[in-house]
Amino acid sequence: MTQQQQLTPHLLLVDDDTSLLRLLTIRLEGEGFTVTAVEDGQSALKKVRSDSIDVVLSDLRMPGLDGLSLFEEIMGLRQDLPVILMTAHGTIADAVEATQRGVFGFLTKPVDHDELRNMLKKALSHSQAAQPGDWAKNIITRSPEMLNVLDQAYRIAKREVSVLISGASGTGKELLANAIHKASDRHDKPFVAINCGALPENLLESELFGHAKGAFTGAVQANAGLFREADGGTLFLDEIGDMPMTLQVKLLRALQERQIRPVGSSKHVDIDVRIISATHKDLQKEMEEGTFREDLYYRLNVVNLKLPSLKARSEDIPLLARSLLQQSAERHQVDVSQFSDDAMQMLVKADWPGNVRQLVNVVEQCVALTQTPVVPLHLVEQALSSSRQSWPTLTEARDAFEQQYLHKLLKMTDGNVTRAAELAGRNRTDMHKLMKKHELEASDYRDRQSEES
Repeated sequence: MTQQQQLTPHLLLVDDDTSLLRLLTIRLEGEGFTVTAVEDGQSALKKVRSDSIDVVLSDLRMPGLDGLSLFEEIMGLRQDLPVILMTAHGTIADAVEATQRGVFGFLTKPVDHDELRNMLKKALSHSQAAQPGDWAKNIITRSPEMLNVLDQAYRIAKREVSVLISGASGTGKELLANAIHKASDRHDKPFVAINCGALPENLLESELFGHAKGAFTGAVQANAGLFREADGGTLFLDEIGDMPMTLQVKLLRALQERQIRPVGSSKHVDIDVRIISATHKDLQKEMEEGTFREDLYYRLNVVNLKLPSLKARSEDIPLLARSLLQQSAERHQVDVSQFSDDAMQMLVKADWPGNVRQLVNVVEQCVALTQTPVVPLHLVEQALSSSRQSWPTLTEARDAFEQQYLHKLLKMTDGNVTRAAELAGRNRTDMHKLMKKHELEASDYRDRQSEES
């Protein structure tokens, strides 16, 4: 959005009542808007396609394409465009349906001018916050909480500070990190991401810091590592809470000295990267339990951005669902354009423990199975049911395996932690930390053995 557009926002006014159209046009132009007024939904769609519109104010009840149908069509063209509906015959049911579908606001006629002015101001500020300079174009939202996060992210993007993004799995932490990178002065340099919980400790160290040729078995050639790959740009450390303690020490030293030493090398290499990290864990609790270094925490957590769950931003669900549906339909080259009304209501009311990642999975299943252009309710019910038993992330799978492994190990050694540590190739301290992480008690295994004997 250009500076001129921000000074004179362009409003599209749609109403089949020509006298009201003239009156509102005069009032809104007096408020500083550039107003384009049309009398029907089809004309409005043409303007959305051809003009740079900042907000739409439309009547709900119109011949032909009514206000809600017009909104659905607009969302297929521009997910970022706020739509406010007006009606002389408004009911609570109308307002609930409109907001569930993602309509920005709902006003009853005769329109109170102060209420309209405040709603337009809020719609424009939200629209501008979500799309400053196109940096966050991949983040679809109208949620005040999410827009507040975006506003904070935009303000700190150009500052050379480390950012820690916290939030549950599937909330879009990497997407936000990438948006911060795009809004920063490093946007023309690489954005490099790695999941710290997805690799064993030795491989993670090599991936991050690089290694010299012959540093270990299989190192047939030198590897620069991700720090150097991200030179001048941004390195995103996802699931930083899963990083082993020994690597936390090395990472802290690299951040303090702005140098790294590749595995198997005696030479230090200067680095110039911005660090953005993310975690679904409570790092304060991890510090108390001794599994995360306090000095590293304060080095990484200069600014903390907390992403809300999808359930907490339910007004975004219709917008996200439509966008994902359109993308999936195009990718699979199938003719599916929308969800039925009851299917959309079910999406809005669902719990979404897997957040946006789960929504992506549900929409993909619906597109794969639907045989009609409109996704019916029963397919959404089916997809929601199967997604509750969805495939775990690599971190979740590793944690589940680790817990099962420890359980078998302690059972096999009758709760003897020293013996278990020896078999696992770990020391007693590491073993106790792992047992505490998975809430396992050695005495439980000793008691069980004595009872069986």
